Amino acid sequence: MELQMNKVISALKKSSIFKNLDEGKILKVIEEKNYRLSSYSKGEAIAIEEDFCNRIGIVVDGTVEVQKIFASGKTVTINRLEQGDTFGEVILFSDVKKYPATVICASNAYIIFITKEEMLKLCSLNIEILNNFMGLLSNKIFMLNKKVKTLSYQSIRQKLSNYILEESKKQKSFTVKFNISRKEMAEQLGIPRPSLSREMISMKEEEIIDFNKNIIKILDEEALETELL
Repeated sequence: MELQMNKVISALKKSSIFKNLDEGKILKVIEEKNYRLSSYSKGEAIAIEEDFCNRIGIVVDGTVEVQKIFASGKTVTINRLEQGDTFGEVILFSDVKKYPATVICASNAYIIFITKEEMLKLCSLNIEILNNFMGLLSNKIFMLNKKVKTLSYQSIRQKLSNYILEESKKQKSFTVKFNISRKEMAEQLGIPRPSLSREMISMKEEEIIDFNKNIIKILDEEALETELL
């Protein structure tokens, strides 16, 4: 039980909602039972597309994936969540209140759930939590705008160039390490994996980039930027 409680505290510390809060304030949230802790097995669905959403989920332990499952049976992983990551916060305060995708466990996992009523209560009682929550929503909107921007590019090279430049800016380095597989990268960019690999090889031959496994090195930043004009 003690180990489980430590994981709860650690997850809340990492979460955007409770960041910068001292352990005493986090313990108070736990002691007041403002959450529900649930366990899931690998492959188990936490929520299915079109399910009603009335609570925020925070990953305590394990890995969770947000997937879009098509009628053909094809599955696309939209996002991967780990300890401290949240889901459902945008849907919770929308008019629709239904999951637009399926949330499924990629491993055994523990999830904290906080209801809308409890979230509103926490925000009204603690200005830090309110600021954190508003920041989280703003960041989600910003990320959505970035995804829309990526999808607006027509060619595979444009999408890939923008993706590499964005990650380079984020990591503040021309040598960029990706923590996702080539398949997941292709899914995020909305392009077939073989097409992504061919384009990367082509850009390497043109000495625009170099790559080895999950590391991409920018050799010609100007060439990448020119693709986006």
